[in-house]
Amino acid sequence: MRAVVLNQGGGAWAFEAVVERLARALWVDVSDEPGDWNLVLAWDGTEPPGGRSFVPPAAAAVAADKRLQVERFREHGVPTPRTVLLDALEGPPPSGSASGRWVVKYPTSSGASGHRFLGEPVPTDWPRPFVVQEFVELDPPEVYRLYGAGGDLFGWNVRRFGPDQPASPWVAHATGARYVHLGPSPAGATAAARRALAACGLLGSFGCVDLLPSPDGWLVLEVGTDGPAGHVDRDVGEPLATELDRRLASAFWAAVGPAPWRGAWRPRAPR
Repeated sequence: MRAVVLNQGGGAWAFEAVVERLARALWVDVSDEPGDWNLVLAWDGTEPPGGRSFVPPAAAAVAADKRLQVERFREHGVPTPRTVLLDALEGPPPSGSASGRWVVKYPTSSGASGHRFLGEPVPTDWPRPFVVQEFVELDPPEVYRLYGAGGDLFGWNVRRFGPDQPASPWVAHATGARYVHLGPSPAGATAAARRALAACGLLGSFGCVDLLPSPDGWLVLEVGTDGPAGHVDRDVGEPLATELDRRLASAFWAAVGPAPWRGAWRPRAPR
């Protein structure tokens, strides 16, 4: 059986920073042709690649589009901030926001890229429907994250800004926020993250979940995975960065086995 990290076509450049790391973690080669078992990053084909995909194509599509996530979260009872899909932004804002503010989320972005507050100008070519979500205001601004691999959740951490950094409402690595490792995750956060990954078809493969605390419990913002829309941030510091590689590799090979390394997992030596 040939297992590969599939990175082919016009989008392959976006994974230059992570593709070799993934190949070493999984003990496979990077390929522009599908194998029998694939971790798909970039693929220009109009149909899903041949072979089987560790992250199901349908799940990768949901992770790539926040509009689809809104629908899945509603169907499966995932707790989220108040969220509506709107065909137009004219008229009064939705009701029910505790902060009085709403965010228009760019549906296919990562790292909060393109997000803006309701009322700010929105380009005419913005994808419809609009994802409009209650802004949950935390002081200081921060976002929590859990990861899932092969059904196990791990890696509880928080993104926040340092004391000398200007804070932004968009708490992302790209805006200067950094990861701080925490202890065991709260039971409510774990339950919400597990439900979110299951709703999006990612629980059995690999994904991450961003969450916020609220008076009503933990709320899910969105999910992500390694796939054509982007990859899970590995610039998280140790020991979590290595744990991400190990957990991903173990889940990847558990479905098809046996794993190609002997003894305890370690990254494959560079070739």
